[in-house]
Amino acid sequence: MHVFLIILSWLIALAWTLRVFTALRQLPRLPNLLDGRHDPPSQPGSEDRPQVTVIVPACNEAPAIEATLRSLLAQTIPLEILAVDDRSTDRTGAIMDRIASEPLPAGKFAGVLHVEALPAGWLGKPHAMARAARLTTTPWLLFTDGDVLFREDAIERALRFAESLPADHVVVWPSLILKTSGERLVESIFQSLLVLTWNPWRIADPKAKRDFIGMGAFNLMRSDAYRAVGGFEADPMEVVEDLRLGFRIKQQGFRQRLVLGRGLIRIHWAPGALGLLHNLTKNIFAMFRFRSVQLLIAVLAIGLVCFVPLSGLFLSWSIRVASLVSLAMVLAAYSLADHYYNRIRSAYGLTFPIGAALVLYAMLRSWIVTVVRGGIVWRGTFYPLNELRRHAGPLR
Repeated sequence: MHVFLIILSWLIALAWTLRVFTALRQLPRLPNLLDGRHDPPSQPGSEDRPQVTVIVPACNEAPAIEATLRSLLAQTIPLEILAVDDRSTDRTGAIMDRIASEPLPAGKFAGVLHVEALPAGWLGKPHAMARAARLTTTPWLLFTDGDVLFREDAIERALRFAESLPADHVVVWPSLILKTSGERLVESIFQSLLVLTWNPWRIADPKAKRDFIGMGAFNLMRSDAYRAVGGFEADPMEVVEDLRLGFRIKQQGFRQRLVLGRGLIRIHWAPGALGLLHNLTKNIFAMFRFRSVQLLIAVLAIGLVCFVPLSGLFLSWSIRVASLVSLAMVLAAYSLADHYYNRIRSAYGLTFPIGAALVLYAMLRSWIVTVVRGGIVWRGTFYPLNELRRHAGPLR
């Protein structure tokens, strides 16, 4: 057993070290929309015809929807904004209608679509976006959420980047608005685990079919590409519809890019640490395609890479040295995430044990709650687990 623990400890140390040094070398390759190469021209262009339709689905987003729409109306390029009130029971639809009725700049608001009922065989958000997309004629579509705040030049920068490459699908990494230390603790552990498990620099490689991106806050894509992969109609019962759409874009050979740009789009995802974790309840098990064995294997793997180095500090020197190497690399991962993702002090690496335990809690909670309920509840609508499993397409 002691030999096994030595080997396991050093394998984990090697894994953390290789991943951190790979990320250190590769993350600078990610394009940044704020590096000066994608600045809008000092003189506004003469183009006054919208090239982008922004689709904003919202269900019971009354506290946030006005700020989102105002930030879109303030963009530096003309847009068509198509807001979708997806069966809201609060004032979301009324707020959308009021803003759309105001005297606004030409080419800024395409209208408000009110969804009164959800057809059988659909989840709410994919249905809302699919219906809106059918009404569009612009060459570009931007799918976003009803609680995202856009810097005034965010869409222009992303569009200039996409057309300069050219690219078919561009995702801007969102900046989270983190209001409490608990929120920062949770987000920092997720960011550090991204360093360990994710290869964002490979998204631009057309041969790297398993490395793809989709982000509900900012999915900018060519209309032709969206329709060529079947749009949201291809996966009407998909919980993680943004990831699945990104998967299909990449699999069918379209050019996909992830770009950075701190502050270009901002979102306060949920209040408090538990709010963030509970928001993941519907998503985590879905990302494993509702397969219990795969999720439990991932729980075991994350538990090992996070807690073996911690427990190893109290064992023999050979294991203790490996544990110190692992924990040094963990702190380096926090520092890298702080620099390239959301700005969270790397000192939060000291909360790593708590964060790791919370990640495992979120994963197990997603699995247990979904299985016990026999499905998920999303925005007040229940979706049976057997239907979700039957319609879940691959993400690998």
